[in-house]
Amino acid sequence: MRKKYLLYAGCAIPAVFFFTTFICGLVQGGYNHLSRQVSELGTIGTNSQYLFTAGLLLSSFLSVLFIIGLLSACRQLQLSVWPVLPIISFSISIAGAAIFPLPLPMHMIMGSPAFLLLLSPLLGLLMWPKRQLLANVKGMSAVSLLIMTLGFSAYLPDLLASYPGLKQRFFHAGWVVWFVYLGIAFSRALENNRIKSGRA
Repeated sequence: MRKKYLLYAGCAIPAVFFFTTFICGLVQGGYNHLSRQVSELGTIGTNSQYLFTAGLLLSSFLSVLFIIGLLSACRQLQLSVWPVLPIISFSISIAGAAIFPLPLPMHMIMGSPAFLLLLSPLLGLLMWPKRQLLANVKGMSAVSLLIMTLGFSAYLPDLLASYPGLKQRFFHAGWVVWFVYLGIAFSRALENNRIKSGRA
């Protein structure tokens, strides 16, 4: 039961993250989620700075719990833990972005490990077998990887030039899909495994 709670943190992280950005946007006033970067919500001196920092630190803490749950579930289900390990980069980067807000130089440095998160669905696609244990794992790996990759369009200034915030949020949408999928899929896999073990 405790593992289930840890795994459901994967669904709680997106809720906390996007609730934080939504409320901070309201607190700032005049903030446009399509045209402005997420990190601007935590800029030093803004009304939303400390609320944004708290939300990101909570998201980082939940991601650590999520990782613990996933590692434990992988061991129990005899699946490779390698696709889980890149999620640590999310925990580090989101905490770093909170501790070192804009315009501190360390903000970009601490936020950069998040790009390693792309390896999680990629390794899941390659290393987790397509079987009933993790239903639709190949498809969901590919979808989340594709959406996260679209986030790199933020580095193409001529593409949707007026909407850098929208381009950045593709990356966030990608990890949301992946985290929610993993939380639900592993919870179901553990339950199915428990039922089969009980029958045996």
